[in-house]
Amino acid sequence: MKKIISGMVIAIVLSGCVNDKTSSGHNSQETKDIHQESSVPINKDKNTIRERFSPPKDYEWVDEKSDSFGYFIENFKLKPYGSQILKYDGSPIATQHLHEAIFDIDTGNKDLQQCADAVIRLRAEYLYKMKRFDEIKFHFTSGDLLSWNDYKNGTRAIVNGNSVSFRKMSAFDDSYQGFRNYLDLIFNYAGTISLNKETRPVTQNSDLKTGDILITPGSPGHIVFIAGVSKNKEGKKVYLLGEGFTPAQSIHLLSNPFNKNISPWYDLDINEQETKTARYIFKPTNFRSF
Repeated sequence: MKKIISGMVIAIVLSGCVNDKTSSGHNSQETKDIHQESSVPINKDKNTIRERFSPPKDYEWVDEKSDSFGYFIENFKLKPYGSQILKYDGSPIATQHLHEAIFDIDTGNKDLQQCADAVIRLRAEYLYKMKRFDEIKFHFTSGDLLSWNDYKNGTRAIVNGNSVSFRKMSAFDDSYQGFRNYLDLIFNYAGTISLNKETRPVTQNSDLKTGDILITPGSPGHIVFIAGVSKNKEGKKVYLLGEGFTPAQSIHLLSNPFNKNISPWYDLDINEQETKTARYIFKPTNFRSF
């Protein structure tokens, strides 16, 4: 469970995602055939998204700039093929047939790094790796902003009733463990609502790229991120999708139970009224970018 601070009230709610259930808005008939063979080869011995997942026939990977968020995601290390999705306590989730890869990154040992937090984690890790420290800053759902620069200089959040204030309470600490502690604090008070406000809408299919997000802000809401893009000669694109979930669990790349011929790739359209993903239906379709 996560805390939300929101204007007039502080409540304990599921601020990130829906609960992890096999149904998750779909019935079993929709997802039971996921293990039928896809026509897209998967290079199971490779350990990055770009290397492991071949594009569908007549498609080619869209190249990302080497300093981009998209490049960071596509080349992120994966756990060995077949790895299970594990919860924050190390136990496997019940639904293990709707993913094709596990990102090799910790989940923490508390129920904090849920769906919006998984995207925040990857974005923050990218900025940290690129030494763009001034850009590591995230809002609480209440609208209050806390940056990594302030946190490493000792600033902490003080929650008093319905208000949030910030005070210098600790010594300077710019260690990676301090960075992880900062993110855990963000995970506790941020969510789909705040992340939706921090990103800008994508209004053209041609503008969709790796690192963009598909989001339903709410309590609960949900979010997936584009983890890869390939394109054919006519300019049509297909996409890989990644996510975290509730309870906090491994960040993973989704299979596509609705089109096994191109799974795990998805055919996406920002103009559709709803978008079905393996574990959630987004209605309306709401793509956004950092």
